[in-house]
Amino acid sequence: MDKSRGDPIMTPLPTPSADPAPDADLERRLARRLLDVLIRAALLLAMAVLCYRVMAPFLSLAIWALIFAVTLYPLHLRIAAHLGGRSGLAATLLVLLGITVLVAPLAILMSSLGDSIRTLIEAVQQNTLQIPPPPETVAAWPVIGGKLHAAWSQAHDDLPALVQSMQPKIGNLARAALGFVASIAGGLLAFLGALVLAGIFMAFGEYGARACLSVFERLAGKSRGASLARLSTATVRAVAQGVVGVALIQAILVGLALLVAGVPWAGALAAIVLVLGIVQVPAVIVTLPAIAWIWTRSGAGTGEAVIYTVLLFVSGMADNVLKPLMLGRGVDVPMPVILVGALGGMATGGIIGIFVGATLLALAWQLATGWVDENPDAARAGLETHAHQQSGVDHAN
Repeated sequence: MDKSRGDPIMTPLPTPSADPAPDADLERRLARRLLDVLIRAALLLAMAVLCYRVMAPFLSLAIWALIFAVTLYPLHLRIAAHLGGRSGLAATLLVLLGITVLVAPLAILMSSLGDSIRTLIEAVQQNTLQIPPPPETVAAWPVIGGKLHAAWSQAHDDLPALVQSMQPKIGNLARAALGFVASIAGGLLAFLGALVLAGIFMAFGEYGARACLSVFERLAGKSRGASLARLSTATVRAVAQGVVGVALIQAILVGLALLVAGVPWAGALAAIVLVLGIVQVPAVIVTLPAIAWIWTRSGAGTGEAVIYTVLLFVSGMADNVLKPLMLGRGVDVPMPVILVGALGGMATGGIIGIFVGATLLALAWQLATGWVDENPDAARAGLETHAHQQSGVDHAN
């Protein structure tokens, strides 16, 4: 521009400096922060792995003790209330009661089961086992009748030859059976240890309940966490009482009735009743043949046979009375969901899987139904429908 005409002088604008220093400094800070997070995560993971390796030998025992504690805690609170709030004494009395009611009958039945298995194996090895001839009607059974009749006939005619032809399967089965007999004492001691540990958990149950509630609230929020904690506790309690508890009580009652009646293999039949009760199959499958044996082959008099029949019939039908009283109390989840979770968990994880499967499925059901109920579109549609109905009522008035 010409200065003589008084025009302002146009100076070029300064260009921004392309200084990479701030960006590089930000990247270094982010890299250090990310490295710190990764190191902390690795240390936490290593600590979790080491803690798991230390606790792995006691994990099954601790899970069973926790299940017992959650199941028996309401009874523990009632006993403690009658004892002036002495939680330790209430837990001790409850453990002693459990030993008397559960551990002692289970020891008797397991001892009978072990003796029966040992006697059977010795009879097979010494060729003193007598197999009755098969009924001719067995051959008429569809699909398996012919093969079953042939194998049964061979066992009746020449049992050693049949045993020899099925080697080494029979030998492996015999070793597994003897190993099971040897593990009975260890299983009973583990059951007793879990019961004692559950007593310790119940003595400090208030602190444990607060800790579990804090974990659920940390994971799912304060309101939702409290409801999920209550649901988990109620589900474990319902499965322990209504599924496993009913099956265990019924198996003990049937097993003791079989022992009193002198029915052979009473311990094994009680174990079958326990499995049938867990999978929700009636125990009459076991008790009716036992009643028939009492009347046909036991040699008992008419009066004794009547008494044994009544005992077996009542014990076999006990689940019809216990299950409505003990299953599903306090659980805001449909019972088919609980049963499906229990049976699926047993199929994948054994008896402990019953509790894990039922609890996971109940929690998933509660979360899914809560997510559906919190649908904003459905809530908006419900409000619009209510407003439309209200306007119709006002117009009619």
